[in-house]
Amino acid sequence: MAPRRRLPAVAAVTVLSAVLVGCGSRMQARPPAVVPPAAPAPARPEPPVQVAAERDPIDELIEVSRQHFEAGRQEFSLGHLERAKAAFNQALEVLLASPYGARVDARLREHFDRLVDQISAFEVTALAEGDGFTEKRYEPASIDELLALSTFERPAPSPELKATVANDLAGTSHDIPIPLNAKVLSYIDLFQGRLRDYIAQGLENGARYLPMIQDVFRAEGLPLDLAYVPLVESAFNPNAVSRAKAKGVWQFIRSTALENGLRHDWYIDERADPEKATAAAARYLKSLYAFFGDWHLALASYNGGPGTVQRAMSRTRGTDFWSLTAKRRALPRETREYVPMILAAIVIARNPAQYGLSIEAAPPAEYDRVKLPGPVDLRMVAEWTGTSIDAIQDLNPELRRWTTPVRYPDYELKVPTGTAAVVQTRLDALGPDDLAAFQWYVVKRGENLTTIANKLRVRRSDLAEANYLSVRSAVRPGTKLIVPRAPTTLLAARTDRPVPHAESRPIVPAGEVVTKAPEVSPSGDPALVYEVKPGDTLSSIARVFRTTPASLRLWNRIKGSTIRPGDQLTILGARPSAGGPGR
Repeated sequence: MAPRRRLPAVAAVTVLSAVLVGCGSRMQARPPAVVPPAAPAPARPEPPVQVAAERDPIDELIEVSRQHFEAGRQEFSLGHLERAKAAFNQALEVLLASPYGARVDARLREHFDRLVDQISAFEVTALAEGDGFTEKRYEPASIDELLALSTFERPAPSPELKATVANDLAGTSHDIPIPLNAKVLSYIDLFQGRLRDYIAQGLENGARYLPMIQDVFRAEGLPLDLAYVPLVESAFNPNAVSRAKAKGVWQFIRSTALENGLRHDWYIDERADPEKATAAAARYLKSLYAFFGDWHLALASYNGGPGTVQRAMSRTRGTDFWSLTAKRRALPRETREYVPMILAAIVIARNPAQYGLSIEAAPPAEYDRVKLPGPVDLRMVAEWTGTSIDAIQDLNPELRRWTTPVRYPDYELKVPTGTAAVVQTRLDALGPDDLAAFQWYVVKRGENLTTIANKLRVRRSDLAEANYLSVRSAVRPGTKLIVPRAPTTLLAARTDRPVPHAESRPIVPAGEVVTKAPEVSPSGDPALVYEVKPGDTLSSIARVFRTTPASLRLWNRIKGSTIRPGDQLTILGARPSAGGPGR
């Protein structure tokens, strides 16, 4: 606020009377005295006038631009790249559309350049970490830590614990045998003591999936106690991965998963889908029990493999799990510990309050299903449903990346309850090319996967798997390959409004762009070579060619943002706009 300006007070004026005194020897009549008027009271100072401070229009413009940018940052954090792009575009557009221009005022110029760099940084992040093709992150499986704890000696269970468990088993009907031996008791003691928080959290997670698991096992005629096996394997975490590369709630290794009908490729891993993995686990456990005729041996086989258990039985002539564990070298240590650990977890899970656990169970997962006409970018679905990319991935943990599979007709995507109609309407309104963030490359004569991967700067294995090929597959000229790298999408490059620049000139006068004959972009457009002019920046060049500074840096291996007049920049898939910054 501007300082107050005080107006001067009106000065008080006092009128003095003149007294006429007669002179002379004779007395003369005196005129009446003039009585001076009373002095007026000093005028009361007028209240200061409030002068409204003039708001700086440049500051206001920068603030509006900053608000749009912050909105874009928030959308970006949710995985809403289209909304983020729109907000980022608007942050730049309010500057470009203003009567002051984006680069005439020093403050606007500084803000504009900083804004472009910040948006470019978000784009680099999107390309490097969340480009739709980088595999999602997984979490360590609990089974590794639990089996590591099994190597430490534990005190013998107390008589009180033994009595408590005996009473519990007498009053609870279990559908697999639970022996009251020291090994099982020691794990019950561990789970209700040192690992209390782990068991509680696992049971809370499991509440989302237990009704579904029990329904599947009931339909298959399996013991419902086995529904708690994932409490030890993964704490019911679909994204759990062990050191042995087992994955999902049921911790399948890849070969066993494939044998039991679970699909695995570059786009999906059905081991991470709780429903599909549960169906596979039911088939596998049923086959193990059919082979061994004993649930303890079946559980040992689930951990160590049926061949390991069969060889141990053959060497020792043992007929049950406990006789095998009596001979220390018959089974691997992990398998010897695994079965009593599972049995202890079942005992506590069936009656947690008996062991001092208070469970705040998460509600079962609810969702709608939508059949997709082809591959769809999950970021679009997140925007359509008004949720985050994390929420969509949480509903669809089998998806390894931010896209649904390419070659799965009528693939069903889970979406938040009540949003299926919205998603279907959006799908119907868009064509296949608008639904997936794919780039394509047309194979030329003499090329193979290695040379193409090197040219496009992607891994050969990713290039092969994304196209359902092996790394040694031959590719024919004319074949269209999916490039496992998402196109740049964030920075505003679509506006046709030129950037006001006092000393600028058209970036690309007619005839000054030269096409490099042998190179083409992944989209099939020719690569261009542009010679940098005085006053050019990466941002201004990117806008003209409808690309981004991040892409220019990537294609030309530029660190930072420094370019010099005379530099030659390669631009892939360039589509110059109608005018340059000076027009």
